[in-house]
Amino acid sequence: MIQVSAGTRILVAVKPADFRKGIDGIARLCREVLQSDPFSGSIFVFRNGRGTAIKLLFYDGQGFWLAHKRLSKGKFPCWPSDGGRSATALQAHQLQVLVFAGDPYATRAAPMWRPVSAAR
Repeated sequence: MIQVSAGTRILVAVKPADFRKGIDGIARLCREVLQSDPFSGSIFVFRNGRGTAIKLLFYDGQGFWLAHKRLSKGKFPCWPSDGGRSATALQAHQLQVLVFAGDPYATRAAPMWRPVSAAR
């Protein structure tokens, strides 16, 4: 099972991927395009050219998980823009929103860490 905790590193590929690729092809994209190790335990997220489907690749220590979601209607409305990068990072709660075809940048969650000041 894919465990997504607050500390899980999540990388979203900016450019669309060829969805004819399986695990090996997507893992190669992780190495060559995203410059990341597919065995790192990170979750890698890709979308197809039409924006109607996403794939998530995850290594759990024993093998790879490849999850594919295709929307029955419409497209994923929000996807990171290029900005000169090949990927952008998301937090766990943002991935949940993205998987359900929402805008991950519109979530209002507390920051991951904030300093605690001493009581006076």
